Amino acid sequence: MQRTASRVIILTFCSLLGLFIGVGSFTFWYAQGASYLSDDPAACVNCHVMRPQFAAWQSSSHHAVATCNSCHVPHDLIGKYYTKAENGYHHSYAFTFQTFPETIRMREASRQIVLANCVACHAALMDGIAAHQSDPQQQIDCLRCHAGVGHGANN
Repeated sequence: MQRTASRVIILTFCSLLGLFIGVGSFTFWYAQGASYLSDDPAACVNCHVMRPQFAAWQSSSHHAVATCNSCHVPHDLIGKYYTKAENGYHHSYAFTFQTFPETIRMREASRQIVLANCVACHAALMDGIAAHQSDPQQQIDCLRCHAGVGHGANN
């Protein structure tokens, strides 16, 4: 009797694990998940809601020098893929449950990454600006005036 119960538990566990792996694998394939591991900006338009941002980036001044990853993920290996995984989770959840806002907005963590990348790419310019700040501890907010630079406006 005990052997039968343990076999049922093992069979149930293996079935649920197989179902989880199968559904997860299909979802990853269907959502073109591997494309998000690349640096190809076309991956950002796998979902239809990013098409306006992609089109705006193509006409922006940053098109020739920066991809989506250049601005939106940290440049270190671990930070890059951690951020991609975290954003992938949030995007998957939002699209699965239809909770994304009509106007796409960056989370604060994403905003901080973009600001850090602005400062890193424009370091020489930023040093000059920082020298004239009244409070050197205050973070420079590039996005306050240049919010649309990477996506077409304010070129």
